[in-house]
Amino acid sequence: MKYLAILLFALASNTISSQNMKKQKPLIIEKQGAFSAGGTVIKSEGTYDALKPWNEQQGGQTRHGDHADVFYQIPEKHKQKSMIFLHGYGQSRRSWQTTADGREGFSDIFLRKGYSVYLVDQPGRGDAGQTIKSAQVDAIPYDQTWFTQFRIGLYPNFNEGVQFPKDEKSLNNFFRMMTPNTGNVDEETIVNSLSAVFDQSGEGILFTHSAGGVPGWKTAIKNTHVKAIVAIEPGGFTFPEGEVPKGNRAGKGVPMHGFMKLTKIPIVVYFGDYIPKEETNAASLNFWRNVLATAKQWAKVVNHYGGDVTIVHLPEIGIKGNTHFIMSDLNNQEIATILNTWLHQKGLDN
Repeated sequence: MKYLAILLFALASNTISSQNMKKQKPLIIEKQGAFSAGGTVIKSEGTYDALKPWNEQQGGQTRHGDHADVFYQIPEKHKQKSMIFLHGYGQSRRSWQTTADGREGFSDIFLRKGYSVYLVDQPGRGDAGQTIKSAQVDAIPYDQTWFTQFRIGLYPNFNEGVQFPKDEKSLNNFFRMMTPNTGNVDEETIVNSLSAVFDQSGEGILFTHSAGGVPGWKTAIKNTHVKAIVAIEPGGFTFPEGEVPKGNRAGKGVPMHGFMKLTKIPIVVYFGDYIPKEETNAASLNFWRNVLATAKQWAKVVNHYGGDVTIVHLPEIGIKGNTHFIMSDLNNQEIATILNTWLHQKGLDN
């Protein structure tokens, strides 16, 4: 009975401890809201007649589109620099707000640390769905492709030790976060809208994920309000003209005077686990192997010209199991703590 009592006490203590860990203090928000940033207006030929039925197609009308949609929160006693979050391909701002199993995402984690957060839906995605160039929105099944490409595993198998919840509900939630493009939006449009976000937010730290990486580099070149970049597995990199390596997904280089702007701000780039050192028979893994190699090459170029780029491959510092969604994996609090140390070292947490 003595040992049973000790065991029951230990179990009860663990349960109470677990409950206390999950309990969060209330967030005190000084101000929050939403706004559109950037965009353009087009007008059709003809004359509009206000007396005709609303559903009768007419000319002489305008259409506002290609803007970013932003939800922001400013906490009480906020820090000087805000955080601006741009999602990746097939995603919306929700990828920063929450996780597949319903925990707090990066936006709330850093909101609790005193940062104002600006969550962006890029033109043609999420709440910024109104575009000026139409595109077909298909309904082709893609779930298993995302599971594999985002390194949760090689479907239907989860990667061993993966930092992703394996229950059916969480996987269902993850798949339902996927968001289609509602229009034909080019990179320049995304950069212009994101720059317009910084015009309203003021000086800040730009967070990018995946396909949001390349527009992020180019926004920093365009707008001096970008004071640092945190890039989570960016899909491509902006090299100077004449120094673009084969296979870089960011396309042609930029003029040196623009590239040099990237050398004036601190940048950290994070990569997760399951990226092989050698070629494999899995196309998805080879893709990320090439991206990581390009990232290291890019960092050398930026730093050669006086920049401050740090590449963090998490398994190399003893953190294993992360997917492409480092900011929402099961250990996202641990990642945020590591990132918070970097922010402090760079003097970005004032």
